[in-house]
Amino acid sequence: MALFITFEGGEGSGKSVQARALCRRLSKLAIPALLTHEPGSTPSGNRIGRWLKWTKVKDISPLTELLLFNASRAQLVSEIIRPNLGKGNFVICDRYTDSTIAYQSYGRGLDLEVVKIINNIATQGLKPDLTVLLDIPVAVGLARKRLNKQDRFEQEDSTFHQRVREGYLKLTASDPERWLVIDASQSKAKIGEIIWQEVSRPLSRQGD
Repeated sequence: MALFITFEGGEGSGKSVQARALCRRLSKLAIPALLTHEPGSTPSGNRIGRWLKWTKVKDISPLTELLLFNASRAQLVSEIIRPNLGKGNFVICDRYTDSTIAYQSYGRGLDLEVVKIINNIATQGLKPDLTVLLDIPVAVGLARKRLNKQDRFEQEDSTFHQRVREGYLKLTASDPERWLVIDASQSKAKIGEIIWQEVSRPLSRQGD
């Protein structure tokens, strides 16, 4: 069975760790699963992602960010995500359209409807079956990231990241059926078990 699962969260939430852990768990059960990430996972997407995160250019407009993220996304959807879902595989994506809404709309201030329209064009309307939000207080998440070299987004001030967090929480409230919200201050093992309980439900139904 095909299932499209996305992971979302602010900086330092641990979403990438949990996305990898879920993919490994599925693979150990011989369930075909593919892990992707945004921006990237294709040659063109990787180039766009490196530039967006690490460029020294300081005056990148929010609209430019929006279009570049969606250029990378359009390639990822057409080249990797849709073909694998078509084969009946699980696809796990570390960030997807909700990141763009949270960061470029709530964080940067772009019009929400404009962001949704452009996201929809890039994805051809493809939506996740399940989105996991790892929610964590901004100060805690940013403290985790200070241990490593910080990219352009991690270097933003705490008010920006607070807007991003609030944006995520508004998204979860507007579509609770799709979202699994987890307190990311819990242990990695506990978070992983909560995610597995949710993901394993459709697998159990398939076996009935």
